[in-house]
Amino acid sequence: MPPLTQTTAIPAFRKTGETFTSGAKTLPQRYLVSPEIFAKEQAVIFSTQWVCVGHLSQIAKAGDYFTSEVAGESLIIVRDQKATIRGFYNVCRHRGTRLCEDKGGQFRAIQCPYHAWTYGLDGRLLGAPHMDKVQGFDKAEHSLHAIELALWEGFIFVNLANEPTPLEEVFAPLTGKFTHWNLPKLRSAKRIEYDVRANWKLIFENYSECYHCPGVHPALSKLTPYDSAENDLCEGPFLGGFMPITKGHSLTMTGNACALPVGDIKGEDHARVFYYSIFPNMLLSMHPDYVMVHQVWPKSPERTLILCDWLFHPEAFDRPDFHPNDAIEFWDMTNRQDWHVCELSQQGIASRAYRPGPYSPRESIPAAWDREYLRYVG
Repeated sequence: MPPLTQTTAIPAFRKTGETFTSGAKTLPQRYLVSPEIFAKEQAVIFSTQWVCVGHLSQIAKAGDYFTSEVAGESLIIVRDQKATIRGFYNVCRHRGTRLCEDKGGQFRAIQCPYHAWTYGLDGRLLGAPHMDKVQGFDKAEHSLHAIELALWEGFIFVNLANEPTPLEEVFAPLTGKFTHWNLPKLRSAKRIEYDVRANWKLIFENYSECYHCPGVHPALSKLTPYDSAENDLCEGPFLGGFMPITKGHSLTMTGNACALPVGDIKGEDHARVFYYSIFPNMLLSMHPDYVMVHQVWPKSPERTLILCDWLFHPEAFDRPDFHPNDAIEFWDMTNRQDWHVCELSQQGIASRAYRPGPYSPRESIPAAWDREYLRYVG
């Protein structure tokens, strides 16, 4: 399997159609309905690649934690007493009991609900009742099993592989690209979970084109022309570019900016929205006044859980001109429009009549995403 790295230089922005590969077609049916393909994806993609599980703002204080499920494994992500972000399998070293059932909260220590083995926030076994009577028992040999964890622009990534390529090497093509967006310091104002009855790949393909926007997203199309996309990442694991905001100052229900600028955004970027997909499970949408992030989690060939967060500048929250719902309501409406057509696609693809159809020149990024995906599953 080739490494998830991109060695070519990032090109200048270009119109979407210029990168179109003639003859590209949608994926064959088996990739979207087969349990065997789904199992292979979990094994060769979600068990071996860096996947986004959250943002630093979720665990701002020592002891803060959340749990995440990756490739069928339950994980604990926690900030320890020295402010280090750590990740562990949610499995007691005694008899394998799941340690934590909650989605998130505060730990003073991590204690097993079964036999009260207790672990520090750094994973060390601190207490094991009556085990001092077991000959040769050494607490140092029974720390929680750690997972590979790394940070990128404030986002927390994990990798279940034993010796993964370091995240900074994988993400080298993006070094410095988003720094001025202030991403590590942003805070989430809202998370919405969507349970979508569609294959996870349809979510990425839908996100990566606006060919569908005039009919599916009338409100969005009034603020940003559907045929205006310009892309600077056109091959590999990172794909996307920007679209201009031609009416109003942001993508909100009112068309007005709803918060302070998220970062040091200069020049024409004040009137642009940037969309990037980060293989295999992150969609990053950056607006002048907020950032929207989707985590995409496949649950079956026909079902995907999507976690959507709206992030804002931390100083925006206490200002009278902070109106996060203006953005949240706009994208909740738009998201649900997208999920509906993805579900319709899933229903049609499951038909015996389905055959791969040709991509249009306005769908070059979905075609590129398919090529990247096929590098892993063949």
